[in-house]
Amino acid sequence: MKHPHHRIAEYDFLWPQVPLNVVLVNPEIPPNTGNIARLCAATGCRLHLVEPLGFRLDDAKLRRAGLDYWDAIRVEVHPSWAACMEALAPAPGRMHLFSTASGRRHDRAEYREGDTLVFGCETQGLPDALLEAYPGAVLGIPIRTEHVRSLNLSTAVGIAVYHALEMLDAAARARAVP
Repeated sequence: MKHPHHRIAEYDFLWPQVPLNVVLVNPEIPPNTGNIARLCAATGCRLHLVEPLGFRLDDAKLRRAGLDYWDAIRVEVHPSWAACMEALAPAPGRMHLFSTASGRRHDRAEYREGDTLVFGCETQGLPDALLEAYPGAVLGIPIRTEHVRSLNLSTAVGIAVYHALEMLDAAARARAVP
């Protein structure tokens, strides 16, 4: 941490040995990706960006949102979805796609260390072809749809990542009890 502060607590939290992968497919808004990068720095998740991106990686707004945490994360940029899948090679059932179109709640899924959490771009979400290719893996976060269409991308990623980490922490604690 480049700018230490005195108001920080150490939590009794069992972080996964194998980090989660956060995949953003065609992200468009630099501050959202920057916020997600900061989240990845805070949680140890690996960040994967699938091109085309709606910005350049040296974009000032992207850098500002991620503050000085960029050196604390592992970011991989993939030229396509196929290239991303080839690099990650997730085990069957270990990938979770997030969409407003899903009736399956994110908090009812089972998460394991090393799982891959996939999110679409801010204006269109994940491509239909991708959702159709993995119908059993699509999850949603409940929202009051009479007020909004969707959550902000960085908010949705934060909800999903922390829920998965909480489940992994609880599972690790359950295994540790004699």
